[in-house]
Amino acid sequence: MSIYFSKIIKAGDRQREFNFTQVTNNPDSGFAVDVPDDRGERIYFHLFRNEEGQWTTSAQGLPNWVYSTAPAFSAAVDAYMNERAAARV
Repeated sequence: MSIYFSKIIKAGDRQREFNFTQVTNNPDSGFAVDVPDDRGERIYFHLFRNEEGQWTTSAQGLPNWVYSTAPAFSAAVDAYMNERAAARV
């Protein structure tokens, strides 16, 4: 079963809807993320878990507001996964 969720996160000077899709069923495999830019065009990138356990991206050429929002990605993914785990109990 794949995981998909959306989260509205303040990125730059705007609230933006980020869509997260888990790449495989392995919880550490990563997430594909898409978000519209200021012109409504989709930006796509991949999140992975780094050595410190935080979700981050290594994608190049993204707008600065994507990179500055990285801590919120980690919080959003971890919160969703925790809610999902709690719902299974």
